[in-house]
Amino acid sequence: MKKYITDEKNGLDYTLVNGVYLPNLVSTETNFEIGMWGQRHLAYIKQRRKVFYTSLLTNCKLNTYLHDIDVRATEMFDRLVKQLKEQQGITEQLKADDMMTWVQAVNNITNQAREIVYNEIIYMR
Repeated sequence: MKKYITDEKNGLDYTLVNGVYLPNLVSTETNFEIGMWGQRHLAYIKQRRKVFYTSLLTNCKLNTYLHDIDVRATEMFDRLVKQLKEQQGITEQLKADDMMTWVQAVNNITNQAREIVYNEIIYMR
Protein backbone atom coordinates (compact mmCIF):
# COMPACT_ATOMS: atom_id res chain seq x y z
CA MET A 1 0.00 0.00 0.00
CA LYS A 2 1.18 3.48 -0.80
CA LYS A 3 2.10 5.76 2.10
CA TYR A 4 0.44 8.83 0.48
CA ILE A 5 -2.48 9.04 -1.94
CA THR A 6 -4.63 11.79 -3.43
CA ASP A 7 -8.36 11.40 -3.98
CA GLU A 8 -9.12 12.83 -7.42
CA LYS A 9 -12.82 13.34 -6.59
CA ASN A 10 -12.37 15.69 -3.63
CA GLY A 11 -8.74 16.73 -4.09
CA LEU A 12 -7.70 15.70 -0.56
CA ASP A 13 -4.38 14.08 0.25
CA TYR A 14 -4.31 11.05 2.57
CA THR A 15 -1.57 9.41 4.62
CA LEU A 16 -1.50 5.73 5.57
CA VAL A 17 -1.51 5.33 9.36
CA ASN A 18 -1.85 1.85 10.90
CA GLY A 19 -3.50 0.46 7.77
CA VAL A 20 -6.02 3.33 7.47
CA TYR A 21 -5.82 6.35 5.19
CA LEU A 22 -6.34 9.57 7.15
CA PRO A 23 -6.87 12.94 5.46
CA ASN A 24 -4.02 15.43 5.69
CA LEU A 25 -5.86 18.28 7.38
CA VAL A 26 -3.88 21.46 7.74
CA SER A 27 -5.20 24.12 10.01
CA THR A 28 -5.14 27.58 8.51
CA GLU A 29 -6.05 28.98 11.93
CA THR A 30 -3.63 31.41 13.45
CA ASN A 31 -2.99 31.42 17.16
CA PHE A 32 -3.69 34.94 18.41
CA GLU A 33 -4.12 35.63 22.08
CA ILE A 34 -7.71 36.59 22.74
CA GLY A 35 -8.32 39.36 25.25
CA MET A 36 -11.28 40.25 27.45
CA TRP A 37 -13.54 41.48 24.65
CA GLY A 38 -12.91 38.47 22.44
CA GLN A 39 -13.54 36.07 25.31
CA ARG A 40 -16.83 37.78 26.15
CA HIS A 41 -17.92 37.62 22.53
CA LEU A 42 -16.92 33.94 22.43
CA ALA A 43 -19.14 33.23 25.44
CA TYR A 44 -21.97 35.09 23.71
CA ILE A 45 -21.75 33.23 20.40
CA LYS A 46 -21.34 29.87 22.16
CA GLN A 47 -24.56 30.47 24.07
CA ARG A 48 -26.69 32.50 21.65
CA ARG A 49 -25.36 31.80 18.14
CA LYS A 50 -24.37 28.15 18.22
CA VAL A 51 -24.56 27.54 14.46
CA PHE A 52 -22.35 30.56 13.75
CA TYR A 53 -19.87 29.43 16.43
CA THR A 54 -19.73 25.89 15.01
CA SER A 55 -19.25 27.24 11.50
CA LEU A 56 -16.31 29.39 12.58
CA LEU A 57 -14.82 26.51 14.53
CA THR A 58 -15.08 23.95 11.73
CA ASN A 59 -13.76 26.39 9.13
CA CYS A 60 -10.73 27.20 11.32
CA LYS A 61 -11.67 30.88 11.49
CA LEU A 62 -12.70 31.21 15.13
CA ASN A 63 -9.39 32.51 16.50
CA THR A 64 -8.94 35.05 13.72
CA TYR A 65 -12.54 36.22 14.08
CA LEU A 66 -12.24 36.63 17.86
CA HIS A 67 -8.93 38.46 17.48
CA ASP A 68 -10.59 40.91 15.07
CA ILE A 69 -13.47 41.46 17.52
CA ASP A 70 -11.02 41.96 20.37
CA VAL A 71 -8.93 44.51 18.47
CA ARG A 72 -11.96 46.47 17.26
CA ALA A 73 -13.57 46.51 20.71
CA THR A 74 -10.35 47.58 22.44
CA GLU A 75 -9.80 50.40 19.98
CA MET A 76 -13.40 51.55 20.32
CA PHE A 77 -13.25 51.43 24.13
CA ASP A 78 -10.02 53.44 24.29
CA ARG A 79 -11.34 56.00 21.80
CA LEU A 80 -14.63 56.38 23.70
CA VAL A 81 -12.92 56.84 27.06
CA LYS A 82 -10.69 59.54 25.61
CA GLN A 83 -13.60 61.34 23.92
CA LEU A 84 -15.83 61.17 26.98
CA LYS A 85 -13.05 62.53 29.20
CA GLU A 86 -12.61 65.48 26.83
CA GLN A 87 -16.36 66.12 26.60
CA GLN A 88 -16.82 66.07 30.37
CA GLY A 89 -13.68 68.06 31.12
CA ILE A 90 -11.95 65.34 33.13
CA THR A 91 -8.31 66.42 33.32
CA GLU A 92 -5.15 65.64 35.22
CA GLN A 93 -5.66 68.92 37.05
CA LEU A 94 -8.95 67.59 38.46
CA LYS A 95 -7.06 64.47 39.51
CA ALA A 96 -4.55 66.60 41.39
CA ASP A 97 -7.21 68.85 42.97
CA ASP A 98 -9.91 66.33 43.92
CA MET A 99 -8.91 62.69 43.59
CA MET A 100 -12.27 61.20 44.64
CA THR A 101 -14.25 63.28 42.15
CA TRP A 102 -11.81 62.31 39.42
CA VAL A 103 -12.08 58.59 40.30
CA GLN A 104 -15.88 58.74 40.28
CA ALA A 105 -15.91 60.54 36.94
CA VAL A 106 -13.45 58.12 35.32
CA ASN A 107 -15.35 55.10 36.65
CA ASN A 108 -18.55 56.54 35.21
CA ILE A 109 -16.88 57.14 31.85
CA THR A 110 -15.39 53.64 31.66
CA ASN A 111 -18.78 52.13 32.50
CA GLN A 112 -20.43 54.18 29.75
CA ALA A 113 -17.76 53.17 27.22
CA ARG A 114 -18.01 49.51 28.26
CA GLU A 115 -21.79 49.48 27.73
CA ILE A 116 -21.43 51.07 24.31
CA VAL A 117 -18.85 48.47 23.26
CA TYR A 118 -21.08 45.65 24.53
CA ASN A 119 -24.06 46.96 22.57
CA GLU A 120 -22.19 47.85 19.37
CA ILE A 121 -19.71 44.98 19.03
CA ILE A 122 -19.88 42.21 21.61
CA TYR A 123 -23.59 41.35 21.56
CA MET A 124 -24.56 42.52 18.07
CA ARG A 125 -22.69 40.31 15.61
